[in-house]
Amino acid sequence: MSRIIEMLLYKLKPGTGGEFFSIMQDVSVPLHRQHDIDVVWHGQSMHDPDCYGLIRCFDDTASLENSQSRFYASDAWRSGPRETIIARIETATKIVVPMNDEGIDGLRKQGFFRS
Repeated sequence: MSRIIEMLLYKLKPGTGGEFFSIMQDVSVPLHRQHDIDVVWHGQSMHDPDCYGLIRCFDDTASLENSQSRFYASDAWRSGPRETIIARIETATKIVVPMNDEGIDGLRKQGFFRS
């Protein structure tokens, strides 16, 4: 079965990678899960702790759009980690690609990465 993954790549403000990881791990990822968004992987880059990746999985483009609309409009996001996350991001890049379950499971098995 093929689904889609969304990969978000962030260049963070200098020196904020560790804080960003903690916010993601302790607040944002649990909030994603409460909204039934599958976070496959997230973490800092091995080459630069202020570069960060987030990979989320969806059944299709429509479910991605619907899930994200609900998530980003929620009070839990807006009054929760939104400002602390956005304040640390310099640039963001997004790509959405199809991936089969085996590939998604392979990414998931990598675990979350903190440099």
